Amino acid sequence: ALGALVTELEGARGDLARFAQGVHPQALTEQGLHAALSELADQTALPVALDVPSKRFPRPQEAAAYFVCSEGLANVAKYAEASSVAVSIASVNGHAVVEIADDGRGGADPAKGSGLRGLVDRVEALDGRLLVESPPGKGTRIRVEIPCE
Repeated sequence: ALGALVTELEGARGDLARFAQGVHPQALTEQGLHAALSELADQTALPVALDVPSKRFPRPQEAAAYFVCSEGLANVAKYAEASSVAVSIASVNGHAVVEIADDGRGGADPAKGSGLRGLVDRVEALDGRLLVESPPGKGTRIRVEIPCE
């Protein structure tokens, strides 16, 4: 019985580690946005052009930027009917500036989707702002500005 319990606990520990990886990737913690977003781009079903510095940002800003990119790429793959997407991150005037732009069908509306609404909440919790430009037929651009000071 003890052996079965140990096996079950080891399985649960493995499940928890995989869950935690999905929630906050190890590459983000250990190596930063560039490494974490490179892994995410490799898992995305369409071509992703990355322009991400190797510079580290404060951890809360890095986490917010990562999840914005993760949700943005998921939305592109699910809804945009895009052939490509570009992700850029830069440090501008004390802010982490994240942009995700696709060449898809456009029409995204943060007021109508829980995913984008959740991103707005996450970014605003750090005194940042999220803007969405998504004219029908002309793709979508998400821009996030998060203070880092």
